[in-house]
Amino acid sequence: MTDDPDDAPELLDEFFRSGEVRVGDQLVRRGRPPLGAQPKSSVTLRLDADVLEAYRALGRGWQSQINADLRKVRKLKKA
Repeated sequence: MTDDPDDAPELLDEFFRSGEVRVGDQLVRRGRPPLGAQPKSSVTLRLDADVLEAYRALGRGWQSQINADLRKVRKLKKA
């Protein structure tokens, strides 16, 4: 066995189509998670620019944070 990188097999398109991405031992799944019994609804909502900027600055999950904040203000329990 040699350590020459040129001896590695060529990676073909099929390899990338069926490959898995892992972080440590955990499989990273792409795409939308399963919808479950009560799926969320997609809506169009107009927000002031500064409000939108503040939520987007939170990073990943900023839309879920808007949902959580609305639940808190309206005193709604998680379904």
